[in-house]
Amino acid sequence: MEGKKVVLDCMNKLLAGELAARDQYFIHSRMYEDWGYNKLFDRINHEMADETEHAHQFIHRILMLGGTPVVVPEAINVGKDVVDMLKKDLATELSVRQNLKDAIALCEKEQDYVTRLFLVDQLKDTEEDHAHWLEQQLKQIEIIGLQNYLQSQL
Repeated sequence: MEGKKVVLDCMNKLLAGELAARDQYFIHSRMYEDWGYNKLFDRINHEMADETEHAHQFIHRILMLGGTPVVVPEAINVGKDVVDMLKKDLATELSVRQNLKDAIALCEKEQDYVTRLFLVDQLKDTEEDHAHWLEQQLKQIEIIGLQNYLQSQL
């Protein structure tokens, strides 16, 4: 199956974002582990696995469309403390969300409805699982205070 170049280029951009999110979650999860925040480690390690699976799906779709996956991540933003890490992870997810929305619109324009459906599933996971969870954590910190939050993550 031959995909349109503009769609393949867009898919490679999205792949770069997924790889960056994976790498950022990887380093953040290991920092949480080192600091003894086992609950944060478990969750962010799970998010890393999700992003790895997303990257796998993008690679599969690009190959199916006859393209060549460009497996080079975007730059990552490593946080320096828990709040900074959560905020940087949320910023990454919000960027991914916007890129997915733009890609969905492009697929509609190019009449690639199967890729569009694939991207809608990715968007759902990004909004309902990844970004929402990060927003919840930041809200908890606001409500119960950082020290109480950190204690709850041991």
